[in-house]
Amino acid sequence: MKIHTIETPSLGDRSYVVHDDAGTAAVIDPQRDIDRVLALVEAHGLTVTHVLETHNHNDYVTGGVELARVTGATYVMSADEDMLIDVHGVRDGDELQVGAVTIRAMHTPGHTPTHMSYVAVDGEQQAVFTGGSLLYGSVGRTDLISKAATEELTRAQFATAKRLATELADDTTVLPTHGFGSFCSSAASDEQSASVDPKYGVETSTIADQKRANVALTITDEQEFLELLISGLDAYPRYYAHMAGRNKVGPSAIDLSPAVEADPTELARRMHAGEWVVDLRTRTAFARDHVRGTVNVEVGNSFITYLAWILPWGTPVTLVGDSQEEVSEAQRQLVRVGVDRPAAQNAGGVDTYGTGLDRDSYRVTDLEELAKRFADGEQPHVLDVRRDGEWAGGGIASAMHVPLHDLVRRVEELPREGEIWVHCQSGYRASIAASIVARSGRTPVLVDDDAGRIHELGFELTTG
Repeated sequence: MKIHTIETPSLGDRSYVVHDDAGTAAVIDPQRDIDRVLALVEAHGLTVTHVLETHNHNDYVTGGVELARVTGATYVMSADEDMLIDVHGVRDGDELQVGAVTIRAMHTPGHTPTHMSYVAVDGEQQAVFTGGSLLYGSVGRTDLISKAATEELTRAQFATAKRLATELADDTTVLPTHGFGSFCSSAASDEQSASVDPKYGVETSTIADQKRANVALTITDEQEFLELLISGLDAYPRYYAHMAGRNKVGPSAIDLSPAVEADPTELARRMHAGEWVVDLRTRTAFARDHVRGTVNVEVGNSFITYLAWILPWGTPVTLVGDSQEEVSEAQRQLVRVGVDRPAAQNAGGVDTYGTGLDRDSYRVTDLEELAKRFADGEQPHVLDVRRDGEWAGGGIASAMHVPLHDLVRRVEELPREGEIWVHCQSGYRASIAASIVARSGRTPVLVDDDAGRIHELGFELTTG
């Protein structure tokens, strides 16, 4: 049995391809851009017979439906999942034969009520694809279905973790979908519970590792686990509300060809109409020179999580940047969460798409300069855009706290006069927030720094 991992760092997720020596394969939890899966399948000469979903995903639009259609594979998920498309439904204990590999379904509720894990065995090795149930050091969050169901699902998640640890051998490889930066993950253990396995080439873990370090397995009291997990649940991206419904009806194929080119006049028209023009360049390049009214979301691993979180759902998006590669990467990330096509694009750089348009700039600095301002007796406006849980760990006492995901609707609460010094945990969210502040006609200062330094630089602090 061989297992290949396809990582999607922008969402903190993994997909897997498992196959036997003859090349008969199954794919678990594929992302929507299935060209990555197809390229791997072709490179290894594989035949995909099954596409398995551990659950109806809340954090991305699945590629499973289209992958099954393209390959002719059987599309598999829980028989109790309420889907509007045809699936091969499985229940606890059901087995599927993927060449020489036997895959057994285990009902592992908690992340969702109908969640399935899949145990793959070939007589020599055993691995379990745990989706959003048992993660590395943690478990999948339990509040995505509804607030009313959170306690029941948390108790189910506790029982699921115990069942996996009890019924599976200690040397079983644990391969979750979530937990690599995904907001589908809940409270984690501080103790290392995974390591890079040379056989797989990525970080993996075992049941034995999880028994030692996973918060759901080191805590023995269900009520203690319930209180700990629920207390650690912070905000999650708003776009999650649209994912499960989209997956239920069966997502269509995607089009990653370049969008229509927009010249400066067209960009101005779109902004005037209330559409979003998103500048993908680095935070420092944007601060130095940008088209007034654009929003800066630097393309990278955090790009889609925060853009899709703050974007009013359904608003047309135009992408601008320095290169087609930059724009294409952003477009690929957008389709993963159901933004199927950009309204337009321009990859010629700001001196091309900004010709004749109003341009602007703002300062970039660090927390040390901000501390000096306070030390000199000034009272600068400070905006902290971290999440509630981060703010509760301590913030600058005089700061306004507006989490980034609330800033678009609350920007009018900010002062009109004077500079607004914007900071977050590391600078990435602050850069987005600074562009939103600038878009509102105010004057931001981007504090591109590590928030851990506020405890070192003599700021008066609050405990939230």
